[in-house]
Amino acid sequence: MPSESVHARPYAQLPAHTPVAGALRAVESFLLRGGQQTARRNAWASVVADRQRAKDRREAEHEMAALLTGVRGDVVRD
Repeated sequence: MPSESVHARPYAQLPAHTPVAGALRAVESFLLRGGQQTARRNAWASVVADRQRAKDRREAEHEMAALLTGVRGDVVRD
């Protein structure tokens, strides 16, 4: 796990090289200096990772429920 800034997209799903993304990064650099900017990026990376884990957990719960109720057609039964 890197100790410096994480290269995550901090603004929803903006592509990395759009004029809007560049302008937002310029404002961010002006308003947030050094450590604050790194902390904000790391915090956003944590939010993104938490959302992915929650999505994965929901999908796993759905699969387990389907297996337990026998809904899936590809399950082989004895």
